Amino acid sequence: MKAIMILMGILVIIGFFFIFRSPAKSLRLIGTGVIRLTIGVLFLFFLNVFGGAIGLHIPINIFTVIISSILGLFGVTSLAAIHIFIL
Repeated sequence: MKAIMILMGILVIIGFFFIFRSPAKSLRLIGTGVIRLTIGVLFLFFLNVFGGAIGLHIPINIFTVIISSILGLFGVTSLAAIHIFIL
């Protein structure tokens, strides 16, 4: 029960942060995040399309999308290297 209350408190603080900042900055932050996520998904999609010829398949799930959106092309190549060498 305490974990839910802490999570709700954090969400309320984030909500106030977005409300009292200028809307343009909040929308720019959200827009940048959406664009980075979209680029990450596209990187993974094209890796799966072109890597299918050599048996390389990286599943597109929330973990891999976050890694590829934060790290970019380096993250996608890291995921491919982990798939090839470790799995």
